[in-house]
Amino acid sequence: MSTSIHPSQPPSIKTPESIELPTSIETPESIELSTLSRLSSRADEPPLASTASTASPPKPTTLRQVAICVASFMCIFTTCGGVFSFGVYQELYQRMSEEPNTPFTGASPAAIDIIGTLSAAFMTIGAPIANAWTKRFSPRVAVLIGAGLSFAAAMLASYSQHLWQFILTQGLLMGLGTCFSYMPAATVAPMWFGRRRGLAMGIILSGTGVGGLVWAPVMHALNENLGFRNALRISGAVTTTLVAVGAFILDWDPVSKARIDAEKARLASRPRHSLRSLWDIPLVDMRIAKTGKFGGQLLATFLQSAAYYTPVFFFSAYARTLGYSSRQGANFIAINNACNALGKIFLGILADRFGHINMLLLTTAISAVASFVFWMPSTLLGGHDLVTGRGLFVTYSIMYGTFASAYVSLFPAALVEIFGPHNFASVNGILYMARGFGTLAGTPSAGATVHSGSHTAGPSAYFGMATLISALLLAASVGVVWVRWENKRAPMWKA
Repeated sequence: MSTSIHPSQPPSIKTPESIELPTSIETPESIELSTLSRLSSRADEPPLASTASTASPPKPTTLRQVAICVASFMCIFTTCGGVFSFGVYQELYQRMSEEPNTPFTGASPAAIDIIGTLSAAFMTIGAPIANAWTKRFSPRVAVLIGAGLSFAAAMLASYSQHLWQFILTQGLLMGLGTCFSYMPAATVAPMWFGRRRGLAMGIILSGTGVGGLVWAPVMHALNENLGFRNALRISGAVTTTLVAVGAFILDWDPVSKARIDAEKARLASRPRHSLRSLWDIPLVDMRIAKTGKFGGQLLATFLQSAAYYTPVFFFSAYARTLGYSSRQGANFIAINNACNALGKIFLGILADRFGHINMLLLTTAISAVASFVFWMPSTLLGGHDLVTGRGLFVTYSIMYGTFASAYVSLFPAALVEIFGPHNFASVNGILYMARGFGTLAGTPSAGATVHSGSHTAGPSAYFGMATLISALLLAASVGVVWVRWENKRAPMWKA
C-alpha cells in the first residue's frame, strides 16, 4: 500500500522584519489634537444647504417697502430737484452777466452752464465710489455724507465772489453731495421690489420732477425777494435736513444685506490697507463687459445723457427770447418737471406690462422726434411768428418732460432685468458714471452753440442747440435698439 504525499506550503513564520508596526501610537494627547484639528477645519467650511435654507432672509413687508419708497423719494426730491431747477440760476446769472460788478459780468452762457453741468455730471460720475461706500459702510452713512457735502456746497457758494468759485462749489461740490444722496437711493430701492419694480422706481425717481416743480418757483421767489445768496443758504439748510431724515430710513433689502454681510465676512480675513480699501470699486465682470448688450447700453446711456440736461437748463433762458418774463421762464421749468414726475410714474406702470427695454426705446425715440418736430421749428419761426413759436415751445416742454425724463426711472429697473441682481451694483455704478461723462461732454458743447450771450437774442440763436440735442437723442435711440436686439432671450413685447 503506497501512500502519496502531497506537498504543502510550510506555515509562514513572521520574522521581526516582517511584522508591521503602527506608524503612530494614539495617546490621549494626540487624540485631543486630532479632534481639535478636525473641528477647526470644519469651521472654515460653508454651512450645509439645509442650514442655509432654514436661515433665509425674511420677505420684506409692505410697510417697509413703503418706507423705503418714501425715504428714497425724499433724498431725490431735495437733491436732484435742485439740479433740475438750475435753469432758474442759469437765467439769473445770464442777466447778471450783462450788469457791471457781479461775479458773472461778461460771462458767456456756456461758461455759466459749466456750473449746472458739473452739478449734473458729478451726480453720476461719482456713482462707483458712492455705491462702493454704500456697500462697505451702509446706505445711511453714504447718504449722510451726501447731506454734509450739499450743505457745505450751498454755504460756500453763497459767499463766492467769482465764477470759478461758483463752478467749484455750486457745481462740483454740489454734484458730489447729490451723488452720495441720489446713488444709494437709486441702487438700494430697486432690490426691495419685484413685479412692480418699474412702478416703484417711477414713483421714487419722480422726485426729480416733483423737486424741480417745487424748487423752480421757490428758488425764483427767494432769488427775487431775498437775493440769490440767501436763497442758496436756505435751500442748503432745507436739503440737509430732509436728506438726513431719509438717511435714517434707507437700508438694504434682506437678501442683499445677507449677501453683503457674507462678502464682508469673507473679506475681513484678508489683509487690507484700511485707507486703500475706501477706494475699492466693484468692477464689471469682463464676461458681461464684452457682451453686445453692455456695449449698446453704454453707448445709449452716454448719448442720452449728453442731450438730457441741456433743454432743462436752458428752458428759462430760451423762453426769454420768446418774450416771456423770468418768472414765466421759471414756470416753464416747473411745467416740464411736472410732466417729468407724471411721465415717470405712468410709463413705469406701462414698463411693468410691456417691458423696461421696450419703454426705454419708446421714450428715447419720442424725445428725439419731439426735438426735431417742435423745438427746432420753434427756433426758426419764433422770431417772426411769435404765436407759433410759443405754441411749439410749450408743446415741446410737455413732450420732453414726459418722455425724456422717463429714461432715468426706467434705467435702473432695466439693468436689473438685463444683467441680474448680482451684477446690478457694479453695472449700475459704471453705467451711471458713463451718464455723468455724457453730461460733461454734451451740455457744455450744446451751450457753446448759442450765438449770443444776451437774453434779448432771438430764438434762432438756439437753433444749433436744438439740432445737436435732436441728433444725440436719435443716436441714443439706435443704441437702445441695439440693446433690445442683443437681449433676444426676452419676448418681443416683454423685456
